[in-house]
Amino acid sequence: MNMAIRVFFLLLTLFSSTYLTLCIYEDQVGHMDWHQQYIGKVKHAVFHTQKAARKRVVVSTEENVVASLDLRRGEIFWRHVLGPKDVIDAIDIALGKYVITLSSGGTILRAWNLPDGQMIWESTLSGSTPSKSILSIPTNLKIGKDNVVFVYGGGCLYAVASIDGEVVWKNELTSEGGDIQQLIYPEGTDIIYAVGLVALAQFDAYQINVKTGGLLKHSSMVFPAGFSGDLSFLTSGIAVALDSTGSVLVAVDFQDGAISFHQTHVSELGSYFSGPAVMLPTKLPGMFALEINKSTVFIKATNDGKLEVLDTFGHSTAVSESLYLSEGQQAFGIIQQGDGKIILTIKLGNDWTSNLLQETIQMDYQRGIAQKVFINTYVRTDRSNGFRALIVNEDHSLLLVQQGDIVWSREDGLASITDVMASELPVEKDGVSVAKVEHNLFEWLKGHFLKLKGTLMIATPDDVAAIQRMRLRSSEKSKMTRDHNGFRKLLIVLTRAGKLFALHTGDGRIVWSLLLDSLRKSETCQNPRGLSLHQWQDPHHHVLDEDPSVLVVGRCDHSTDSPGVLSIVDTYTGQERSHMGPTHSITRVIPLPFTDSVEQRLHLLLDVNQQARLYPRTNEALDIFQRELGNIYWYSADVDEGILKGHAVQNNCILEIADSYCFHTRDLWSIVLPLESEKIIATATRNSIEVLVYSFFSF
Repeated sequence: MNMAIRVFFLLLTLFSSTYLTLCIYEDQVGHMDWHQQYIGKVKHAVFHTQKAARKRVVVSTEENVVASLDLRRGEIFWRHVLGPKDVIDAIDIALGKYVITLSSGGTILRAWNLPDGQMIWESTLSGSTPSKSILSIPTNLKIGKDNVVFVYGGGCLYAVASIDGEVVWKNELTSEGGDIQQLIYPEGTDIIYAVGLVALAQFDAYQINVKTGGLLKHSSMVFPAGFSGDLSFLTSGIAVALDSTGSVLVAVDFQDGAISFHQTHVSELGSYFSGPAVMLPTKLPGMFALEINKSTVFIKATNDGKLEVLDTFGHSTAVSESLYLSEGQQAFGIIQQGDGKIILTIKLGNDWTSNLLQETIQMDYQRGIAQKVFINTYVRTDRSNGFRALIVNEDHSLLLVQQGDIVWSREDGLASITDVMASELPVEKDGVSVAKVEHNLFEWLKGHFLKLKGTLMIATPDDVAAIQRMRLRSSEKSKMTRDHNGFRKLLIVLTRAGKLFALHTGDGRIVWSLLLDSLRKSETCQNPRGLSLHQWQDPHHHVLDEDPSVLVVGRCDHSTDSPGVLSIVDTYTGQERSHMGPTHSITRVIPLPFTDSVEQRLHLLLDVNQQARLYPRTNEALDIFQRELGNIYWYSADVDEGILKGHAVQNNCILEIADSYCFHTRDLWSIVLPLESEKIIATATRNSIEVLVYSFFSF
């Protein structure tokens, strides 16, 4: 009897000390629910559409990615992510089967196998001075030691063997302050021309022997008024630039080594042109483009050397490079932005009056403005030329357009994520219950047994029907409601382009997206960028009446003293509730462990002068903050100086316009670490309530 009592109390003690533990099964460890790959904002694109091979487009991006995309579906054939400092300067396709990339300021040249992306060779080019990077691949290039590609970088011109990447010859061209802007290699000659500017005041032209790299001729001429910006080349012997004031166009004739300047005032092109102009980086046959008064103006050079205005478009205009057609003709594309649509126009280089193609494509406003366009041609069944266009948008998304429709699109802005946070999904309104996805152990074993029978092909018709029902039930993890254990959530993602995405954790699909107006370029905010995301409202007591929301913090430039911008976005619907800015600078956001009556979390935003602003700016939030003033502390770490500091709020700011939500701050304590023996590599706090700071040091 005594033994039974002891066993009873032992079992009672064990059960009373246990608690429910949720876990994943052994076969789920290391398995990904979903995986997505992106490439970033495209800056170069080369089409490869030979009949005998897969149709593809090879691109390089601002995320230092070189990738090959399926032209039919937009899927990635292969991609390579280069180092953070290995910026891609140019790409091209050689011999129909190699991708040539130039990167790291013209110092690294690589050849990749076009079908599978394997690197064929790599060549390091050691230049003497930083300069512009140019890659030039002759149209008649063949495989062999004597067949070369030309590279300008680091102030030097190189001839590199196409077969193995060996440098055949090197010629240092530019002096201090000089830079080559164009390589011109007329087909069928043994001379390559290199032209550029020295200190934006002198035009230089070099003639170099293709086989030996020897300098044949060097011509230069000073332009007293000076140049502004880059050159635009009309032909192989004529370039045009703006003077230092942006009000005079200077045509530079450098044919046969003789240099001459011809000046035309911008105002002479039309009485409605006023103010300074900006040369746009276009490569068009016999013409160039200026930006004047927020408009894009196309100008051509006539046979007698005069400049003539062809047309004027609105500010939101993207222009492609020229594309060679049959019989020596060239075409180019223009994208104009409309209300919820874009207009694609294809024109011949020598005939502005007619259009080869004009199409209107419906475009989602959330993609922003079309910023780049690359065009490609194909032969229709009636033997005429058809055109497709690859469009890069303001939100970094990529579209392929053909015959007036969007063939495919990619949300490549997700390659440059600034911040991410998890948000709860809605509860099921019927009975205020939540979906329960997990199965008990018996159901789990039964399911795996059925899957095994299906794999061994011994499943009965009833087993097959049960397996199909299981697959349908597995979609439960993708429902737009909370599950019993809180596994299903929304990932709120902020990208470098200023676009906000909500991704479902069940399958990674995009639930909604929003291009924030507060993070788009404007007159008052020229270079906006997103900084961070913070939970603004997370209703628990009003879960059926209020949606959660997120605070998006950004600033108008890269400098810490630039004005800040704020937006509050509903995480269920993706609608912007409110926004503010440009306002004071923002260097740090401190979420406080207090909420108001509608469960909005209080935040302190520190500016560059270490003044703290309280948000939300309501009387209720201010009352809560003042009651808890003595319990609010935060920390900072100066990694370079090895200093840790503690801070607190002092009193209201003294400003020209009184602001009761602005507070001065004070230092409470500081710890100085000896730099010769210790270095701060990371700091972290467990949460905003605790008073301890944890630091990690390397010795």
